[in-house]
Amino acid sequence: MKKDLSTKPYLIRAIYDWCADSNLTPYLAVQVDQNTRVPVEYVKNGEIVLNISQDSTRNLTLGNELVQFSARFNGLSREVSIPVLAVSGIFAKESGVGLFFEATEGDPAGKARVQRERANESPRDPPPSGGKPRLQVIK
Repeated sequence: MKKDLSTKPYLIRAIYDWCADSNLTPYLAVQVDQNTRVPVEYVKNGEIVLNISQDSTRNLTLGNELVQFSARFNGLSREVSIPVLAVSGIFAKESGVGLFFEATEGDPAGKARVQRERANESPRDPPPSGGKPRLQVIK
């Protein structure tokens, strides 16, 4: 019997490519656990958000099991290794549009939720003042 492949790594690569083609900055949201190798001093509430643009990373690999790259953090080059299962979302910094994954029982890879595109739908809540983009999971 053939093992079912998760769609999650393919969706991550698709949003990454879309960001690159659209001149947007791809950010990766990660739930940090014992299998996640990231600079722990930047982890907040068990999560880290990383800029994975071509300009910010070196040797980026978006594999089926791991996301790996090296990047500079406060001037120091660090190796980063993230299990795909730990990725909770990938989105464009400038618009917040992307895919966010929610773990569901029996589906360790999670289920994707699409962030609404602001041009196509009216927001449910007015944007906060201050101009800083925010993320919102749409159910």
